[in-house]
Amino acid sequence: MTHRNAQRLAAYRSVATHGGVAAADPHRLTLMLMDGALERIAAAKGNVANGRTADKCALIQRAIDIVHELRGSLDFGAGGELAVNLDGLYDYIVRQLVRANAEGRVEVLDEITRLLGEIRGAWALIPPEARTARRGA
Repeated sequence: MTHRNAQRLAAYRSVATHGGVAAADPHRLTLMLMDGALERIAAAKGNVANGRTADKCALIQRAIDIVHELRGSLDFGAGGELAVNLDGLYDYIVRQLVRANAEGRVEVLDEITRLLGEIRGAWALIPPEARTARRGA
């Protein structure tokens, strides 16, 4: 298994606790990945507050892996400018996660949580007919 495939598998496994990964459509899978990243960031914040550096680092790295998976799943052909904008946001989120990991700054994690939460909220609002129309195209 290549390193990239191993990363993808790890990202999907990291959100498997939500159940239904194997049966989830791409839209639902993306939501699950976002939820997984948000959960890891929240847990990392708790570890910063409690001085558990190793746990914080592991959780932030898992969040980075998930965001890399989200970024890698962008379809620039179909997504156009939106995909380009998301690519830039995901790149920024990863850089901020690295910064938060190095500096242990909760306010950086709060900013990431807000940004990723906004992306997740917009993704969740995509109507079902738009999801199926895209798959059928």
